[in-house]
Amino acid sequence: MKKHIPNIITCGNLICGCIATGAAFHTPLPANYFWAIVFILLGAIFDFFDGMVARALGVSSPIGKELDSLADVVTFGVAPSAMLFSLFQEVQYPMFMEPIRNFMPYTAFIMAAFSALRLAKFNIDTRQTSSFIGLPTPANALFWGSLIVGQHAFLVSGRFNAMFLFLFMLLFCFLLVAELPLFALKFKNMSWADNKVKYIFLLGCIPCFLLVESCFAGIILWYVILSIVAPLFSPSKAG
Repeated sequence: MKKHIPNIITCGNLICGCIATGAAFHTPLPANYFWAIVFILLGAIFDFFDGMVARALGVSSPIGKELDSLADVVTFGVAPSAMLFSLFQEVQYPMFMEPIRNFMPYTAFIMAAFSALRLAKFNIDTRQTSSFIGLPTPANALFWGSLIVGQHAFLVSGRFNAMFLFLFMLLFCFLLVAELPLFALKFKNMSWADNKVKYIFLLGCIPCFLLVESCFAGIILWYVILSIVAPLFSPSKAG
């Protein structure tokens, strides 16, 4: 029985992703978006603990790794794409996009495809043991869920439109698979010299929490920006 516990937790992630997807596909309403991100968050919690439990019990297995990726595709790929699908039905469309209004919502699933590609790439990339190359799928899912829930009124207003949404989605699809080094929040010690970027990140998260429902979007945007900017100010090592 012990060897099945991590896989049961992973299945909890998968079920949360399915529920989040179902909630997002309902008639677009702020409450449905809210429940979608709630279950994406629950899925992220299951995703965090399945690997930890597997290592603690010493029962990691190849099937667990495959199941984990399949669950992540649903929770962090399909579910946020479903939220985007519904949002595309609500946003304003400029006149030149009116002929493709009925088609545009389906472009949301481009992000699901890039999320699957990101997960496949992560599984075979040996460089990502202590940091990330490209935006992790849970971060991408939480960004979109938080943005759609917290900024729904703005996104469906006349100040925003489907073209902006589409271009913003393509940007994050690129970030998922880009050769962009992103730091990981792993502390080998607590010294400032070795962890200053991580400490700056944590300090910068404090004002993001003031955004309340959009806090995850603010935190993840701050994480990406800091990962890009920090190396520019790091002293170069002599060759």
